[in-house]
Amino acid sequence: MALLKEGQQAPEIKLENQNGDEVTLSQYKGKKVILFFYPKDNTPGCTAESCNLNDNYNTLLQKGFEIIGISPDTVKSHQKFSNKFDFQYNILADIEKKTLNQYGVWGEKKMYGRTYEGVHRTTFIISEDGKIEKIITKVKTKDHTNQILEELKTN
Repeated sequence: MALLKEGQQAPEIKLENQNGDEVTLSQYKGKKVILFFYPKDNTPGCTAESCNLNDNYNTLLQKGFEIIGISPDTVKSHQKFSNKFDFQYNILADIEKKTLNQYGVWGEKKMYGRTYEGVHRTTFIISEDGKIEKIITKVKTKDHTNQILEELKTN
């Protein structure tokens, strides 16, 4: 599991979005990116986080941000999830977990005494020049937009 640090160059991404189109991180060069990794489509925490970012999409856009979500779900699952909540941003399918591993968000988790492999909910704020500006590991799913904006104020 890679341990990325603030100030490092963000690893390139090349995955399919909810429409089956290829999306790369380099497409967003010159823009700030909120890159959020989440465990699973249509689960309570993931839905709350994704919808919070979507509800505040225009505010974030005005502040110069683009949003990208990534989970190990399929393109078809992402399409249903995106259509259900009318997401205005890309959610990318990382079925092979290559990007999840590059960003160090795939690994051992524990819940209810059970150990399993999964996504550690994490958000990376990436600067216009592709550097990791901020890493948020304790995500407030219902108020993630305000959390991001507050975190950036402290930088």
